[in-house]
Amino acid sequence: MQSHSKPIMERIGWLFELAERHSREFKSPEAYLARERYTSLHPTAIAVLKCMDGRINIPVATQTPIGIIQPFRNLGGIFDLGWPHLGEVLASHVTAKVAAGRRVLIFITYHFSRGESHRGCTGFGYDTQRAIAHTYEVKRQAEHIFGRSHGTVYPIVCGFETDEDALILHGESGEKLDVSTIAPADADALMPRLASLYPDMADQVRQDILPLILGNIEHIAKVRQSPRLLDIEHREWMICLGRGFDFLHTPNLALIIGPYSPDLADPIRKAASIIESNMKAGRIPDDGFLLLASVPYGEIGVDRARAELKSLFLSKFAEEVITRDFPGLSAKMYTHTAVLDWRIRALERVGVP
Repeated sequence: MQSHSKPIMERIGWLFELAERHSREFKSPEAYLARERYTSLHPTAIAVLKCMDGRINIPVATQTPIGIIQPFRNLGGIFDLGWPHLGEVLASHVTAKVAAGRRVLIFITYHFSRGESHRGCTGFGYDTQRAIAHTYEVKRQAEHIFGRSHGTVYPIVCGFETDEDALILHGESGEKLDVSTIAPADADALMPRLASLYPDMADQVRQDILPLILGNIEHIAKVRQSPRLLDIEHREWMICLGRGFDFLHTPNLALIIGPYSPDLADPIRKAASIIESNMKAGRIPDDGFLLLASVPYGEIGVDRARAELKSLFLSKFAEEVITRDFPGLSAKMYTHTAVLDWRIRALERVGVP
């Protein structure tokens, strides 16, 4: 379905069908067993800090089973580990993995396009060097929290080239490994290169990075063999606030705002401005846009009830910002509030309109 051009109610229906399909796939026996087998072979837990851009689909680009890589997404890929909620969520995630006896690898990403700078990251004004500098600052923050010796938690800076979905791994001494330059026949030489890039990295962690690189090599080869529309016009028609939007890996569909910044009003205003511009330019119909809030929960009862209240708060907060600063646009706003059952990645609407 070409969702951008459909009436708003059809777009919203399509969205929730997409979420349901994602949950069905995630909880299928095949997907469950694939995750279990992968984790037993590669025990290092992987988290990725990345932009909300739907093109940045790390599991697909590395051919990794869904549910293995834990994403943290935010508008513009802008993070500060001093933000109270972000620091709490990331530290809780890391602590849980470490308590289970696992090391943690954190990819801190930026993205860009080799073919056209304006297919890069709007959050940094298409300035890739600014984006790289920001990722290194986040890496320093991660080392401040989890330790600089990298014995248990290893943060690395990683570029993502969106024309070919290629990873660019930045080493500890400034050297880089651009996966787009590696031929399948050269895969046997990867372990020595990883040892050079990350000399203080535990052998198991290096072993667990390897399948990501090998998967990326195979994915890039497929991308090069098939026609690909690169210059896609921005036609976002929804604002997503919160967490649990992994099913939205579609370019130019949604503006996703993680609930991390102490000043949530600023990214909400920026997202609303983009939606308004898309309507005025005729890139999307002007009959409405979706505001979707989502908060994940791990257990029924208290945890789910708390997630409901958090999601309702996010919905109300965003509604108030948009109504105050974009009164004309607010009349076209369709608000849905949801919680996400993290165990099966099921999106459940709260107070369905």
